Amino acid sequence: MKVTVGLIQNRAAKDKAANLEKTILSVRSAASRGAQIICLQELFLTPYFCQTESLETFGLAEPIPGPSCEVFSKLAEELGVVIILSLFEKRGNGIYHNTAVIIDADGAVLGKYRKMHIPDDPGFSEKYYFTPGDLGYRAWDTRFGKVGVLICWDQWYPEAARLTALAGAQIIFYPTAIGWLPEEKNTELGRSQRNAWESVQKGHAVANGCYVAAVNRVGTEGNISFWGDSFVSDPYGNFLSQAGEDEEAIILQECDLDALEAFRCTWPFFRDRRIETYEGLQRRLID
Repeated sequence: MKVTVGLIQNRAAKDKAANLEKTILSVRSAASRGAQIICLQELFLTPYFCQTESLETFGLAEPIPGPSCEVFSKLAEELGVVIILSLFEKRGNGIYHNTAVIIDADGAVLGKYRKMHIPDDPGFSEKYYFTPGDLGYRAWDTRFGKVGVLICWDQWYPEAARLTALAGAQIIFYPTAIGWLPEEKNTELGRSQRNAWESVQKGHAVANGCYVAAVNRVGTEGNISFWGDSFVSDPYGNFLSQAGEDEEAIILQECDLDALEAFRCTWPFFRDRRIETYEGLQRRLID
């Protein structure tokens, strides 16, 4: 089975309604060009608000299901595509999550993934806003294959990718908002940071015998220059498609899901795992 993935890499305006309309147009464009599974960037409805801590910002959150789910469920059903959207979820009083929603091609909400690893770095004050996820690592059967979703900071953790792949994911999607601080952008450190981001996700694809699709935003917001570079990697770590650093883009890439079985038989990483030796992974450090 071959499936065409669509990744939408956009700049974010300050106006939430404008971002929504722009994204809807991008989804329609991707679908008209053959995309079957379409993934949006992290927190696509707003600028990346985690650069500052503001009580008023919690007003941007919404319940799931809620208004955005309703809009994109109708759009998915109309276009016959799977849509993965990243939202600021209001779960209850004082409890908020960074959440991805998986909508099937008939408009049904299959489920959601709540970001597990929450950063707290200069310019990325996410612990102020987001409670760590509690839904585990999962994969969902869609009309066009079995997909898993992890979000941004999750991409640095091989355990998260492994568990998502073990749940059956053929493609792991990473909605992302990552970029440089001003002092980093045009330096060797900045180039090394971007290379590390690409390399670790290509490693997840190889180690788990799956496709990896990462979709980032572009543009400068506050002190962060988002580096774009959204990509699709095959199980050998080859970039099949990649967007540029400064451009809005819609990536379209065909993925051969049937080829994954041959890869996993040829390189049987799952078969040769020594699961009885991994107890230490549940400890912070091994003393």
